Amino acid sequence: MATAMAQCVSCWGLPSKLKSLSLPNTPNAAFKPLSFSSKATAPLNLFSTGLVSVGPVQMRPTRRSIVCEAVTTKKADSAAKRARQAEKRRVYNKAYKSEVRTRMKKVLAALEVLGKKSDAQAEEVVPIEKLIAEAYSAIDKAVKVGTLHRNTGARRKSRLARRKKAVEIQNGWYTPAPAPAPAPTA
Repeated sequence: MATAMAQCVSCWGLPSKLKSLSLPNTPNAAFKPLSFSSKATAPLNLFSTGLVSVGPVQMRPTRRSIVCEAVTTKKADSAAKRARQAEKRRVYNKAYKSEVRTRMKKVLAALEVLGKKSDAQAEEVVPIEKLIAEAYSAIDKAVKVGTLHRNTGARRKSRLARRKKAVEIQNGWYTPAPAPAPAPTA
């Protein structure tokens, strides 16, 4: 059986090889009844009288099975290359994400300090706007190289802008325009 499988070039040739290995399916193929020596014990005496016989094995054409061996091998070269590439990308992306987080923390910390000051001036926002510009630049670069999704980048930029606007409103440097009144319905 193993030599037949070794000779088989493809799996599609297996059914033809298995048919050649099966027993003939003829009704007149006679097999001798089982017989044992006279020294057999009492339960085996049933077999010595010839009550049990063995018939031919029939292969059903609708049922075909393919035996395949699974051999564990070392990692394929392409998988090793993918692992190296993934590690390189991970380190590369980590640097971009770290820069974005650092820039955002600096902006948020500066805005928090400005928000807590009771005698803050409007000119104190200018250095924070420079920090916000640097943070926007870092976010845009991370989005451009694919480290961050564009929606994530937009959300983080929006978060910084909202915090800045909240501090400006709190100190009275910015007054939002009133919402337009709804149009009267006739």
